[in-house]
Amino acid sequence: MFKTIKNALKTPDVRKKLLYTLLLIVVFRLGCYISVPGVNSITLNETLNGSTSGIAGLIDMISGGAFSRFSVFAMSITPYITASIVIQLLAMIIPSLEKLTKEGGEEGRKKINRYTKILTIILALVEAIGLYLSYRSYGIFVNNSFLTGTLVILGLVTGTAILMWLGEQITSKGIGNGISLLIFIGIVSRLPGGVTMLWNLIIQDAGFSTTGLLTAIGIVIGAIILVAGVVFVQQAERRVPVQYSKKVVGRKMVGAQSTHIPLKLAMAGVMPVIFASSFMTFPAMIVQIFVPDIANKTGFLAGLYNFSIATSTSHVGIGYSIANAIVYLLLIVGFTFFYTFATFNPAEVSNNIKKNGGFIPGIRAGKPTTEYLSSIISKLTWFGGLFLAIIAIIPMLLRFTNLNIAFGGTSILIVVGVALETVQQLESHLAMRHYKGFLE
Repeated sequence: MFKTIKNALKTPDVRKKLLYTLLLIVVFRLGCYISVPGVNSITLNETLNGSTSGIAGLIDMISGGAFSRFSVFAMSITPYITASIVIQLLAMIIPSLEKLTKEGGEEGRKKINRYTKILTIILALVEAIGLYLSYRSYGIFVNNSFLTGTLVILGLVTGTAILMWLGEQITSKGIGNGISLLIFIGIVSRLPGGVTMLWNLIIQDAGFSTTGLLTAIGIVIGAIILVAGVVFVQQAERRVPVQYSKKVVGRKMVGAQSTHIPLKLAMAGVMPVIFASSFMTFPAMIVQIFVPDIANKTGFLAGLYNFSIATSTSHVGIGYSIANAIVYLLLIVGFTFFYTFATFNPAEVSNNIKKNGGFIPGIRAGKPTTEYLSSIISKLTWFGGLFLAIIAIIPMLLRFTNLNIAFGGTSILIVVGVALETVQQLESHLAMRHYKGFLE
């Protein structure tokens, strides 16, 4: 990885992309410290004291602490993620959208992107209204007038729109993976807090703590094992051999070739975890719009709210946490299958192999090849989906202890996954420029 970064810095074009990406990341981090107009910073610090829980805790983790400061980037990029999920689900139901996605080409992708942006702004507006109504009772705004509410809501929506633009710019003009990279930076920005937490375990008010030292060492070892497991699963692949027969190209006879199809064990990457987290917390956002003080009430809506936020807090009871963990697991596995088969179509791959005169040894071309590839993908996806779900759920159990872990399983999955994808993007940029030996 370090060799790839070093070689990227030596390449003028790639270096420009890296510097441009770094500039936009700086803009993102600066925006995390710019408060929304109409917020009383002193009251905000006294009320939240830099700590959040529930749905706010999840958003604050992704936004890099922007939520606890109620900055213009407080809602992070979650409305865009939710909008992407909705558009992809609608593409499976609405024939016109499905056709636009599969056969629209570049123009189709632009239209889908435009629909996603429009839906993002709508969802951001809904979420901003919910946040304003929820926190209005805390007295963190200068007043509760209509003008102040409008400024707060517009500030939050504008911040999400800016983040969406920054992500697009990083994807098109930077090193790629813009949206994922913004989430990555937001999570990594909490690393100093994690180091401080470990230090406080070792050095407590009474002085040096042997128990705290052993706990800190255990946390570090556990994190290393978790990272190693994530890297192994993310990099593991099943290679399906493909044999191409001899054929005539122009006036020349091209000989038989042997190659393989690399099928990743976790082809969907970390996107299922991000999708599932956004999907689980969305009901709480909607409920907060209609019942701002829902946390202090009882009934069906209060139960739905507590169930929705159980992913990111331990203050809702063991029953909600168990039910939430089960649904969260099923959603991660479900989104893993959805995202995998949305990006890899066995029938399309089978047809391409057949058109080019190829075949998988021992498997007939056509439908048998499609069924064979589908079977392999299903088995790999089951393993990858369950692995992602277990890694994401295990840290939820730690909330019922006295440990305040800054990085959970979801955070590590996202950080490691995005880091690996970014390095692969750099390698592809270098490979396109024909720098031999860099990737050896």
